[in-house]
Amino acid sequence: MATENLKQRVRDDHHDFDTANVDKNDDRPGRQDKKTMAKRGLRSLSIAVALPLSLTLLDIYFFGSSDRYAKQEKSFWFPSLLVLHTACVASTFLMSLSAWLVWAEGGFHKNPTALYLYLAQMGLSLAWDPIVFHLEAHWVGLVLSLATVGALVGCSRVFKEVNPTASDMVKPCLARAALLTLVNLKLVYS
Repeated sequence: MATENLKQRVRDDHHDFDTANVDKNDDRPGRQDKKTMAKRGLRSLSIAVALPLSLTLLDIYFFGSSDRYAKQEKSFWFPSLLVLHTACVASTFLMSLSAWLVWAEGGFHKNPTALYLYLAQMGLSLAWDPIVFHLEAHWVGLVLSLATVGALVGCSRVFKEVNPTASDMVKPCLARAALLTLVNLKLVYS
C-alpha cells in the first residue's frame, strides 16, 4: 500500500518556540552563519572605505595646498581649497561605498572591467592634487581631470549592470570631476 512508504514527522521541540523570546546565544543552525557573514561584511566594508579615504587624506595633506591657487583672483563661483578637498573626500567615500556594493554582489568577478575602471579613477583622482598644486602642471591636470570624468562615466555604466544604487552613487562623483575640470580650465588660462 501507499501508506507503507510514508514516514512520520517528528516534532523537534528545540526549534519550535516563539521568536520573541530568542536568546542571543542561540544555537540554531544558520544563526551563527548569518552573524559571521554580517561581521565579515562589516569588516570588508570598513576596509573598502577606510583605505581609499586614508589615501585621499594623505594626498591632500602632502600635496593639497598651493600658494598660487590661494592668492589667485577668483570668480564668485570658483571654489576654495577647502571646498575642493571636502568634495574630494566626499567623492572618495561615495566611490568606495559604490565599489563595495558592486564587489559584494560579485560584480568585479563577473566583469573585471568594473574593477579596472574603479582603480583607474582612484589613481587619477589621487594624481590630480600633486600634479596641479605641487608641480603646477595645469595642462596635465586638465588631461587627468578629463580622464577621471571618462573613468567615472565607465564606472557608472558598468556598475549599473550589477547594482543600480551603486551607479547612482557615482553621479555626485561625476559632478565633482566636472568641477575639477572647470577649475583646471581656469588655471590653464590664467
